[in-house]
Amino acid sequence: MAFDTGLAQRIREVMADTDDVTERRMFGGLAFMLHGNMFAGVLGSTLMARVGPDEYAAALRSEHAREMDFTGRPMTGYVFVAPEGLVDDAELAKWVRTCAAFAAALPRKPGR
Repeated sequence: MAFDTGLAQRIREVMADTDDVTERRMFGGLAFMLHGNMFAGVLGSTLMARVGPDEYAAALRSEHAREMDFTGRPMTGYVFVAPEGLVDDAELAKWVRTCAAFAAALPRKPGR
């Protein structure tokens, strides 16, 4: 599956001032990692957002968010955000920063 390179670039721009952000192709898309922990991804033109368990219910109440059911089962702490919810740069930045904050609170993974 190809991913939206424009959306990926917009995520890079939001995270431009943050150290230790890396990218990895996975799930047929592109994943963004902070300190080795995935925090966001691009699948097609959809944002995969790792908001964490504490923000999960609130994230699902967002108009353009839905359960991330990539494996056929919902993954608690992860949501998909439809492209319609990402048109505004401020909205995208809000999602990305929420996800990055969750990942920043996790233990760092050792380098590969």
